[in-house]
Amino acid sequence: MELSALINQFAILQENILLKRLVIITIYAVLAKAVDIFLDRVLSRIASKTKISYDDKLIKFLHVPICWTVFGFGVLHALSVSPLSDPWQVILPQVTRSILLVLWLVALIRTFNLMVEQYMAGAHEKGKIGKDLFMLLKNVLRVVVIIAGLLWLLSIWRISLTPLFASAGIAGIAVALAAKDTLANFFGGISIFMDNTYKVGEYIILDTGERGEVVEIGIRSTRIKTRDDVIVTIPNSIIANSKIINESAPIPRFRIRVPVGVAYGSDLEKVEEVLLTVADANSNIEKYPAPRVRLRAFADSSVNFELLCWVKDPRDKGVEVHNLLKSAYKDFEEQSITIPFPQRDVHIIKSSADSFQETS
Repeated sequence: MELSALINQFAILQENILLKRLVIITIYAVLAKAVDIFLDRVLSRIASKTKISYDDKLIKFLHVPICWTVFGFGVLHALSVSPLSDPWQVILPQVTRSILLVLWLVALIRTFNLMVEQYMAGAHEKGKIGKDLFMLLKNVLRVVVIIAGLLWLLSIWRISLTPLFASAGIAGIAVALAAKDTLANFFGGISIFMDNTYKVGEYIILDTGERGEVVEIGIRSTRIKTRDDVIVTIPNSIIANSKIINESAPIPRFRIRVPVGVAYGSDLEKVEEVLLTVADANSNIEKYPAPRVRLRAFADSSVNFELLCWVKDPRDKGVEVHNLLKSAYKDFEEQSITIPFPQRDVHIIKSSADSFQETS
């Protein structure tokens, strides 16, 4: 049996509307207190025993609005028993709904902030997003929630939103035209974050040839530090539409190619063995995948080999190629393996005219 049907069984409540309203509000107040006790003594204890860290805060944020919502429904039910005199018939229900909306809006913002901090803070610590872009996205999303709540509040009070939307559209067009480059860079930064193209600390190569470590992903631009310790700043709108080679993804190791040429007549098996020994002796070369040697070409002056191996970090690519070539040169010398260099033999042939002049 519904609450209204149960209350209608009492004749005295039918005669006294004010008393009927008080009874309805009292019943809902008791229900709200029961919900309060359940949340405080049952759900809170269950949440404290879980391994999840933010469920305790979530219950804390939603505790007050849930209880007051139950009580607010009681007020609205009591006000709907019989029509009130104007303007109370319009004002009191709208005030009640507005209070409930504000309570839930505050709880939603606090819950939203908690979720954003949990997710985006982790993304910031992993280098997926810069600090300033993290703060901007957090504030922008918070403003979106607040604006949505304000629009809902205006609709409760039956305020026409058409002029507001019209003026907002005109203002939006003006802002978009005046700051189109800034907006393009901002949305470019968001696309970089969402696509997970690269993270802070990774090594990338742009289609223009710049190579370096990503040091910051900002609101307007991405900054990379080249091997010359020069900071290159690229607008996000440009980098979002460029071809990016991420040398650090999907795994940090990077394969290097070390070209080596030996003279014709060399023992090719010995050459391969020496190169693998050189790679195995280098502590910065990954053992898995194992280094390998490939014969690439019979050139004009040499037999060309290529040593393929993986370094642990792309930033060590240049220095390890240097170290491997030095070690290979030393070991080739010890094993009497000749490294050829181009040579030309010049033969001078005397002409018959020269011979005639010499004999005459």
